[in-house]
Amino acid sequence: MAEPQNDLSSSFRHFPQQVGIDAYGNGGFRFADLSHKGSLLCLPGRMQAWEVTDSAGLTLASLQPVLDLAEPVDVLLIGLGADIVAIDPNIRAAFRERGIIVEATQTGGAIRTYNVLLAEDRAVAAALIAVEKAR
Repeated sequence: MAEPQNDLSSSFRHFPQQVGIDAYGNGGFRFADLSHKGSLLCLPGRMQAWEVTDSAGLTLASLQPVLDLAEPVDVLLIGLGADIVAIDPNIRAAFRERGIIVEATQTGGAIRTYNVLLAEDRAVAAALIAVEKAR
C-alpha cells in the first residue's frame, strides 16, 4: 500500500461518505487520501471501522450496521481476508429476506467488484476484512 497523505488514528469511527478503495494491504485500506488500519465497512453515506479481524468474526451481529441501513442496498460484498470460506447460511438468509444479494470472496476481489459497482452508481455495501498482503 502506498504511503497515505493522512493517517486515520485508531479512534477512527467513520468517514462521512461512501468512496472507492484506492489500495489495501498492510492490515488496512487507503481511500479518499486517508489510510485506515483494520477492517472496514463501506456503506451508503459513510465508511466506518469494523471490528472483525477474521472470517470467524463474521456474524449477523457484526453485519448489523448493514441490516440497519435506512437506504436500500442491492448487493453486500464480503471480503473474507486472504482465503475464501463458507459463510453462515443464516447470514445469507437474513440478507435475502431484505432483498440483498450477498457475495463473499477474498478481500481483493471484493474491493475490485465494489469499486466497479460504486462507479456504476449501484446500491452496494462492502464488509472488508483487512489483509497484510494485497493480491
